[in-house]
Amino acid sequence: MAADISDTAPAIYFADEKYQIPRIGAEGYLEAIIKICQKESIKLVVPTIDTELMILSENKEKIEETGCKVLISDKRVIEICRNKKNTQKFFEEHQFGVPKEIAEKDNDISYPVFIKPLDGSSSVNTFKINNEEELTFFRKYIKNPIVQEYMEGREYTIDAFLDFDSNIISIVPRERIAVRAGEVIKGKITKDREIIEDVRRLLEILKPIGQITIQCKKTTEGIKYIEINPRFGGGAPMSIKAGANSCQYLYQLLQGKKLSYEENYRDNVTFLRFDDSIEMPEE
Repeated sequence: MAADISDTAPAIYFADEKYQIPRIGAEGYLEAIIKICQKESIKLVVPTIDTELMILSENKEKIEETGCKVLISDKRVIEICRNKKNTQKFFEEHQFGVPKEIAEKDNDISYPVFIKPLDGSSSVNTFKINNEEELTFFRKYIKNPIVQEYMEGREYTIDAFLDFDSNIISIVPRERIAVRAGEVIKGKITKDREIIEDVRRLLEILKPIGQITIQCKKTTEGIKYIEINPRFGGGAPMSIKAGANSCQYLYQLLQGKKLSYEENYRDNVTFLRFDDSIEMPEE
């Protein structure tokens, strides 16, 4: 079953049934989800965008009264991941590599730097800043910005999957070869041991559940993390097609099966993504 605020969202036409629901946070949004769960005997609710994560986390128990599960980490995890300053603090406190944050009072700034919203998504309003004039402008242009040093290096996305008790089932690094509007369009699966082991330590501390998307860069100073998205990322099908089938993992978990960590996915395979068109009949 698929739900969206628009009846022209392409993904809903791949589902068996589609529902139009209120905008996230609007009156009736939560009630609409609960009503669908009851009507269709839904067993699992899967969020796919950042803006719905907090409301679903806060109301997880209420939704699960219908007999379904919600694939959402607890509120503590969402608060760390959805606010970039909280994410920065988490990385620093646990000795993970992270780009240095640049405060507004800092005068001795080495350009370029990088600016993004505290609670941004899909790389909207993220910019490489080359000089003081640009920084002054974008600090006013972007609501609640965070400024960090700009990192040179290879960028990776890691698709990780954990069961409902935060046990790690898979960790799949992939190099981001090409990106468009924040979405990876060309990616290469790579079993990078350094990344896998560092991400394992991160997940054991954070303790999220379900599909987690982590972004980092390998720099001359080592691995430096950019952000954590506690949901399915747009490039997740690459890892799924490579063999880390998180959709299958979910079905198995719902059937009561116990899963263990595995790396049975293909290495060094490259995936290319492209747009498709869906025709809507006149009626």
